[in-house]
Amino acid sequence: MSHTERVQTGFAEVNGTTLYYEVAGAGHPFVLIHGHLLDRRSWDEQFAVFAQRYRVIRYDQRGFGDSGLITKGEPYSDRQDLYTLMTFLGIESAYLMGVSGGGALALDFTLEHPEMVDALIPVTAGVSGFRPSEEVMKQHPDVVRLYTSLNEAFEKHDIARAVEISLELWTDGPGRLPEQAAPEVRERVRKMTTRNWERPDDEAQAETQPVPLEPPAVGRLAKIGVPALVILGEWDGPNPLEHLAAEIPGAKKVVMAETAHHPFLEKPAEFNQIVLDFLGSLTS
Repeated sequence: MSHTERVQTGFAEVNGTTLYYEVAGAGHPFVLIHGHLLDRRSWDEQFAVFAQRYRVIRYDQRGFGDSGLITKGEPYSDRQDLYTLMTFLGIESAYLMGVSGGGALALDFTLEHPEMVDALIPVTAGVSGFRPSEEVMKQHPDVVRLYTSLNEAFEKHDIARAVEISLELWTDGPGRLPEQAAPEVRERVRKMTTRNWERPDDEAQAETQPVPLEPPAVGRLAKIGVPALVILGEWDGPNPLEHLAAEIPGAKKVVMAETAHHPFLEKPAEFNQIVLDFLGSLTS
């Protein structure tokens, strides 16, 4: 299969919105969930590669990319959106991989629908309900400074400035500053983040958060009963899974050297091999 052949695309009508999706390949279903700075295109260097072995699904979450808008004040669940999309596509269970906020969604979905997840790969993922301690934040003054500057840029509706700060905070990463990630990686992320933050529902998204998992994932990771691979970046900011990964029974953890919050963009070949080796070990 070439990179452009046999890719099924469409819009799924789910829970009062539309989700854009793409499907390629054959084999065990493998769902890729983008982060909240990104959209499905962030998986460009994974989608076709993984489709050589699996039936790969990538999609834009509600409020991102080409999917439907978020309506201010109208409750929604990104877990239910994923559940309905998988049902729409005839997927009973799948391998699940998500990055950052998409990784937090993958963790939450696994706890809410354990029968639908066969393996879990959270990448630089958040953990719902987790709050860093004051001590941790004091150890990372650059992170505090960047978050403060980011909030100020949002208050001024300065999207270009907010995007640049977000690139420093996540794409470059506190462990690399003042050095920067590769220009082509920064520009890919810049385009996706800018598009997301210029959407007409951006303010609605900020004010209408998805319905949270109750109780949240923090404190419940020991209940995850599927094979799990946690992938982190050496130069990323403090991540809860640095320590909490140990609570997931049998979880493997890989820290990718000289990468930050988006290791799959910075070192795609190495990242892809790590993932393929892990998934291959499940059936060998």
